[in-house]
Amino acid sequence: MAESPRRRAVLEVLRAAPAPLGVTETAERLGVHPNTVRFHLDALVAEALVERRAEASTGPGRPRTVYTVRPGMDRGGARGYLLLARMLLSRWTSADPAEAREQAMETGREWGRFLVDPLPPFERPTAERSVARLLALLADLGFEPEPAAGAAPGTAPESAPGAGRESASESAPGAGWESVSDPGPGTADENTPERIRLRHCPFLELAEEHGELICPLHLGLIQGALDRLDAPLTATRLEPFAEPDSCYAHLSAAGSAPRDTGKGTHR
Repeated sequence: MAESPRRRAVLEVLRAAPAPLGVTETAERLGVHPNTVRFHLDALVAEALVERRAEASTGPGRPRTVYTVRPGMDRGGARGYLLLARMLLSRWTSADPAEAREQAMETGREWGRFLVDPLPPFERPTAERSVARLLALLADLGFEPEPAAGAAPGTAPESAPGAGRESASESAPGAGWESVSDPGPGTADENTPERIRLRHCPFLELAEEHGELICPLHLGLIQGALDRLDAPLTATRLEPFAEPDSCYAHLSAAGSAPRDTGKGTHR
């Protein structure tokens, strides 16, 4: 992708030239040693950004090697993925809010199932092993996860087991996205964290603007990963910005309750 500033400069010199250039000509235009230019030209050829060919000889001696930019879009140019995401989300948010939230959560679940590394064949899906796989996935995605125990600061008490619940009141500290069905009894052990602290959000700008979709999508991603692992636990709630620098995903033993619908209230 020509990420090196010097490599980008070599590429720009070739792009501005009216004809293919040799190593010496390129070095002269940049004011650097030919060996430096040769190194970057070789890298650009390997990246398929530049073509190298022998110039037709007009006399005795070895044909001169010249370089030219390959036709095509500049793959090293600026990207606008955040704008693209905002454009797509703006269409999603124009739909029925409840339906959009449900679709966001189910999208997260499908991607969670796809992205997580499954357990090896015949390995029993314990809570401890499943959480380790989940933490690895979240780390790869840039969430900087770490296991945590106990309730998050300012979090309202959990509902009694067995009672279906909506998410906490919007005005309650720590309120966030919560599954509507209680997971019931399960087989999580003492080595299983009650929560996962997420110290970074790779979707931060979008979560700040469209948290009503991004946070359910993130909760669904965690649920889908645990489902793919056939884990004996699930994620029941996501607390966005429970602390100034952290969100919390709450884990609980999985049971036979119906699949969560994604209904909830964003804080």
